[in-house]
Amino acid sequence: MVDKDAVRRGYDALAEAYAADRTEDGRGREVLSRFVRELPESARVLDAGCGQGSPVLRDLAATATAVGTDISRTQLRLAAENAPAAALAQGDIAALPFRDGAFDAVTAYHSLIHVPREQHREVVDEFARVLDEGGRLLCSEGPEEWTGTNPDWLDTGVEMQWHIAGAEATREHLRNAGFAVEREWGVGDSLEDGDDADWTFFAARLAE
Repeated sequence: MVDKDAVRRGYDALAEAYAADRTEDGRGREVLSRFVRELPESARVLDAGCGQGSPVLRDLAATATAVGTDISRTQLRLAAENAPAAALAQGDIAALPFRDGAFDAVTAYHSLIHVPREQHREVVDEFARVLDEGGRLLCSEGPEEWTGTNPDWLDTGVEMQWHIAGAEATREHLRNAGFAVEREWGVGDSLEDGDDADWTFFAARLAE
């Protein structure tokens, strides 16, 4: 089982190494750009698990009223530098610190994968709760279920943990929360849309 305290401590400890390792360009950012273009003008958008704030939160803040939340306080300090136009709040994405219907859209890039498998549905339910009617969601998951721990992630000597629910389970969680999946992308570092990608991105809309 994923220990969220271990995830928080890990991202606090390796914030700088993670920032240096993260790639800002690629298919995931193209997916985000398409998603943002379809949002209403002056949309209120939450980036759930915003990490260091780049590129996702920074890109959102360029055209929307953006808010980032993350479990790691150190990551949020970096986000304040990288996306100064966005508001920030520390919190657990399984219990978001926002009122019902507060947002027009939610993005969740590689954040579900650090939540214990039994809480993935709770997280998706939280996304639905904080969205207004007809709200949009863009989230990523791994194609297949997988659990892993790396005691020396990014050669930092810091432990990180993951539990990927898989695309099939995520589709079910989305349907149960009242979302209609409008599009899926298979995304990898050098892949076009396809079934053999490292990540599955879901663009979904909450029923009105």
